[in-house]
Amino acid sequence: MSLMRALETRDASLLPGRRTEDWRWSDLKGVVRVVPPPSPAAERPTAPPPLPELSTDSEIVIVNGRAETFGFHAVAGLPRTLRLRIVSRASETAHQGVLTLDIEPEAELTLIETYEGEGTGYLSDFSLAVSIGEGARLERIVLLDEPADAVSVSQAQVELQAGARFSQTVLASGAKLQRHETHVTHPGAGAEVRIDGIYLLDERRHADLTTVVDHTAPDGVTSQLTKGLARDQARGVFQGRIVVHEGADRTDARMGHHALLLNDGAEVDAKPELEIYADDVSCAHGNTVGSLDEDALFYMRSRGIPEPEARALLMEAFVGEVVDRIEHEGAREAAHAWVSARLRALS
Repeated sequence: MSLMRALETRDASLLPGRRTEDWRWSDLKGVVRVVPPPSPAAERPTAPPPLPELSTDSEIVIVNGRAETFGFHAVAGLPRTLRLRIVSRASETAHQGVLTLDIEPEAELTLIETYEGEGTGYLSDFSLAVSIGEGARLERIVLLDEPADAVSVSQAQVELQAGARFSQTVLASGAKLQRHETHVTHPGAGAEVRIDGIYLLDERRHADLTTVVDHTAPDGVTSQLTKGLARDQARGVFQGRIVVHEGADRTDARMGHHALLLNDGAEVDAKPELEIYADDVSCAHGNTVGSLDEDALFYMRSRGIPEPEARALLMEAFVGEVVDRIEHEGAREAAHAWVSARLRALS
């Protein structure tokens, strides 16, 4: 199976489907019966980017897979912010893009990565390769905000060196099929990873947050928290795997996924996994799927709060824990604003 190969050859039989274990809840082959023709070149958008209140030092715009540059280097010195816009301006066509991101030792970078759609019925595939040097720090905030009829797949391969820190928060509103993958190679040696996500889904939108963290050596830390909401006939998918390889002693890895179903027609599929091949470790994972607390909702309504507002407040409190873990203050405020606006549509 190769999505890139399928797009290059326009052979839909190469697409992953439900018979592939990691794709059984996101049946790309069932959604894309015929691979669309390649997307044409398009000009960069003139409209302001998502999260416009958040200022950045640099910007890279990739439109229909065509990049202004194929890489970005962050050097040691003052903290920097980079806005990466992956834009689809296409209708019934397909495109793919790639980018490399190198964080040099002791450098600091905040990455604001947005996936934007200005067309209809497109198929987008984007790959990001990230290298984080010794003692360096990267915080990645990803916003997946695309049309309801789009098919969008994005993958990131992240490699850390000793003492590095990688933090990630994904905000997803879903699409016809939207999948965001993150694969982290964890070196131990005092390196730390925080990898979080939120999906807020309605109508028939589908969002899949898939992560794999490989602990390859001793003394590594991973903290993961994902929360989601689904209503109407939406479907949320969470797949998280933490692998502690032989010899990766004193690993501290914790994973949690929690979701709320807002009506009977919505669906959430979750598969948190721990694979541990070392003895001296501290690892745990948890998973819950439920509904809004009716007692809390009744209490708020009895205090004069209208039901839609009460529901929005309860939902915001539920997912707010994830947003509060964002370290960059401006990004945290922008994420709270986006979540509040999105929840108003779900309440």
